[in-house]
Amino acid sequence: MLLLLSLSRGALFSWQFERVSAAGDVSTMLLQGIRADLIFIGLWLVIPLLLAPLLAYGRGFALWRRFSHVWVLLGLCLVIFVEVSTPQFIMQYDIRPNRLYVEYLKYPKEVFSTLWQGYRAMLLGGIALTLILLWGLHRLFLRVTAATQPFTAKTLWLSWPLVVLLVFAAVRSTTEHRPANPALFAITSDALVNSLIINSPYSVFYALYSMRHEARSSEIYGRLPENEMFKLALDWPWLQQAVFNDATIPTLHQQQASVTRTKPLNLVIILQESLGATFVESLGGLAVTPELEKLKHDGWWFEQMYATGTRSVRGIEAVVSGFMPTPAQSVVKLSLAQQNFYTLGSTLSRLGYNTSFIYGGEAHFDNMRSFFTGNDIDQVIDLAQIPNPVFVGSWGASDEDLFTTTATHLADLHQQQKPFFSLVFTSSNHTPFEFPDGRIGLYEEPKATMNNAVKYADFALGKFIEQAKKQPYWQDTLFLVVADHDNRVYGNNLVPVEKFHIPALILGADLTAKRITPVASQIDLAPTLLSLMGISTSTPLVGRDFSTDDSSPGRALMQFDQYFALMQEQQVTILRPGQLPVSARYNPQLKQLQLSAQAPSTEQVKRALAQVLLPSYLYRQQQYHLPGAL
Repeated sequence: MLLLLSLSRGALFSWQFERVSAAGDVSTMLLQGIRADLIFIGLWLVIPLLLAPLLAYGRGFALWRRFSHVWVLLGLCLVIFVEVSTPQFIMQYDIRPNRLYVEYLKYPKEVFSTLWQGYRAMLLGGIALTLILLWGLHRLFLRVTAATQPFTAKTLWLSWPLVVLLVFAAVRSTTEHRPANPALFAITSDALVNSLIINSPYSVFYALYSMRHEARSSEIYGRLPENEMFKLALDWPWLQQAVFNDATIPTLHQQQASVTRTKPLNLVIILQESLGATFVESLGGLAVTPELEKLKHDGWWFEQMYATGTRSVRGIEAVVSGFMPTPAQSVVKLSLAQQNFYTLGSTLSRLGYNTSFIYGGEAHFDNMRSFFTGNDIDQVIDLAQIPNPVFVGSWGASDEDLFTTTATHLADLHQQQKPFFSLVFTSSNHTPFEFPDGRIGLYEEPKATMNNAVKYADFALGKFIEQAKKQPYWQDTLFLVVADHDNRVYGNNLVPVEKFHIPALILGADLTAKRITPVASQIDLAPTLLSLMGISTSTPLVGRDFSTDDSSPGRALMQFDQYFALMQEQQVTILRPGQLPVSARYNPQLKQLQLSAQAPSTEQVKRALAQVLLPSYLYRQQQYHLPGAL
């Protein structure tokens, strides 16, 4: 398998050499490819390896040998056929085989007809080459296995644990927090090249694994006719004047900037790890963010901003893509969103902006690298690119090191007179709460606590903003500071609304400080930022532009496990799988959710249902992108 996969990769690299050589160091990519091959090979070896203690000695040996022979041939058959069909798939989709390779098998008649009519020579040639190679390998393996004798019990039990350890190491492929996944190998900004680094069987298997998490909202909460779903989902005051006339991108519409500028502003989004309102004194939390409290007087401060979910990737999809939450995993981790999915980078890269993602840890975590490199984020800067970090903890470089690297990056781009958009994702406020000594007066003892980590993260943020204000790019740059979610989202309510409350602050450039009091959602930030930057453009964003109206009632969307909540000011409608919806009222002063004895009206239920059905539909139909992206 290793030989066949390496030969296939070498051939594909040669075929696409212009793109491969432009993307990075070819030798590094080839070595990483071998690493990816070992992951797949290790996975394929697991079953015969686990059967070995039961069958690999004594009377069961002949059965184990026969099974292993067939199992290995089956694996090789898969490898050969998928790799042989890879070039044709790349010509069609510009990427290695993925979920589409198996998704269309639900329609065998149409698929076979298409293959036979359009790709008959490739189909027959691929099958013939697979059979020829398999026959040769079968003959070769017969010679090897025929001479193999049963293991003694002593030999088996002395060697088997070592083999298990080696296979486990091959599959995990890293000593970091999470096992390796395809995102680890997304080391270039070219999605095709990233896919060539791994192998096609691994790509297909991982896509199948990811599909397990793509729950259909309609199967959980109920259904609506498509026309009614669109009507209700887009029936908000800020979209009343929008014209939706592209059936292939249903939410695409023109957004007119509220600010006219001769030169659009730069944008820096600082996504703060786990910084809920719980830690912000003026939002009813603890007094552990004094720097943020000072900064709120310099910009637009959102009094009632709510996260869409409880995971970092959910915050990323909301803030960077303006995408509404679903009961499935965040699109950051789902296969259909790894290319041609809208992000702010999609708009800004077309306007000549340098787009980057800066993270103190390893960017392949939670599939972030793959998502960003496939969706118009040109540059990924993570731990490996942070020069001489002063402090490195379990989750990577400290926030100070992260912001130092960010400051250098922004200064370099400004000096080159390049407009820029950077997403900066912090990590110091993450268990086990590690940060450098001597930076802050501890809020409590011992040092490694959540509150102390938040205070340190706040210190690092304040230090960065203070220095940024002295830079020449400050007057040309918009900064957003927002949390991805709260540290711990818990509570005995169906949806702990108070734990979705997060701080959000827009500052920089020529903004005049003010407080925005209506309920707001993370998905409202992207359209607001584009408007303040002075960019009038078409986007699929459905969020609210608060720069045109910052006083009328708002709404928030929250996904909590299998529960979905639509909050319109204090009225909350909660959808539950397999159960009737619930109506409630939320008191933001008391931070209490009071369930109502009365069921929500049909209108309320349909409106909430439309909000959760729309993003699921857009994702599955691949209709959340800019024109010309596909």
